[in-house]
Amino acid sequence: MAVSQNALKKWQKVRGFALGLPGAAEEFPWGETVAKVNGKVFVFLGLDDGSHPMGVTVKLKDEALHAHALTSPGAEPAGYGLGRAGWVRVPLEERGAPAAGLLCDWVEESYRVIAPKRLIAELDGR
Repeated sequence: MAVSQNALKKWQKVRGFALGLPGAAEEFPWGETVAKVNGKVFVFLGLDDGSHPMGVTVKLKDEALHAHALTSPGAEPAGYGLGRAGWVRVPLEERGAPAAGLLCDWVEESYRVIAPKRLIAELDGR
């Protein structure tokens, strides 16, 4: 399964943005790329090797953002029961997939839900 260049560019931008947030760290549990803060995942970035469709999974507690994310082509509540906690999987390769800037906004929102207050204060101070 070939990864589209557009999807890969978005994925790289989102990954770079996520890892630039205060205290963020990249890890590879289950062979999947994730960004964590304070030991907790705030974005699942999946795989970029073409073995699965590219997508990002974020936690959106804000109802309007959550609803907006679910209107993205192919978007769905995350599996393994995470959807009930506000996690949404957004595919990157669908026609009409969200732009990188919007995806980064959602990643920041997810980060703000998970990160400790001192790191959010550091982000706000930037």
